[in-house]
Amino acid sequence: MVNQSKRRRVLPGFGLSMGYTLIYLSFIVLIPIAVLFVKASTISFSEFWEIVTDKRVMASYKLTFYTSFLAAVVNAIFGTLIAWVLVRYHFYGKRFVDALVDLPFALPTAVAGIALTAIYAPNGWIGQYFEEFGIKIAYTQIGIMIALTFIGFPFVVRSVQPVLQDLDRQYEEAAATLGASSSQIFFKIILPSIIPSVLTGFALAFARALGEYGSVVFIAGNMPMKTEIVPLLIITKLEQYDYSGAAVIAAVMLVISFLLLFLINFWQWRTARKHQVS
Repeated sequence: MVNQSKRRRVLPGFGLSMGYTLIYLSFIVLIPIAVLFVKASTISFSEFWEIVTDKRVMASYKLTFYTSFLAAVVNAIFGTLIAWVLVRYHFYGKRFVDALVDLPFALPTAVAGIALTAIYAPNGWIGQYFEEFGIKIAYTQIGIMIALTFIGFPFVVRSVQPVLQDLDRQYEEAAATLGASSSQIFFKIILPSIIPSVLTGFALAFARALGEYGSVVFIAGNMPMKTEIVPLLIITKLEQYDYSGAAVIAAVMLVISFLLLFLINFWQWRTARKHQVS
């Protein structure tokens, strides 16, 4: 009989697998990021500081992080609601609705941007009704947030949905038997179980929104100091052959995004650990 410990593995051993993993990550992630920082370091600190603190750059940073955060919050709320409906209710056309959730993944971002602009423009199907009340959606921060919400909401739904499916309903039935109300069951039993997955979806949607370009560039209007996002500003720098300036803006964006995602993941880890202990 072949020794259990010497059974042939389906995949290569740890050393070879880890080697392939490091090589792949190096070429896909580490080397491009390293080159970005190397390019940004070719200028002096005074030039670096001048680029970063430029009013136009600061305005684009503020707009990008602000709208991305709001879009991620909206997705966290309504994405959880959509996941709840898809898991807990049975209705005609459920599979079609479930398939629609993945549409932003399959739809080219430029197509999404053109479609959203056509709908929410002052003469669009929806925008014309808001225009009557003096509310402008396209070419404003509202339009940017709508585009970022569109491309980010599948992350929350697909993060929360499997957790709800695996959630044992015996605890809910036991709580109901003991006289707990529906709100108590949700906030005391269900919500603590899905909070880590909601935070995961929020982090993914937030990160996706920070780097989004295609769906935003059409509906934003691209007005400097008002509706100009960071990715568009980087493209503008590249078109002007200002490679160092583009690298500096991208490097700062990368560092801030990494720190925010680290804090979100740390919060998620603390929340999951607290739930396991309790």
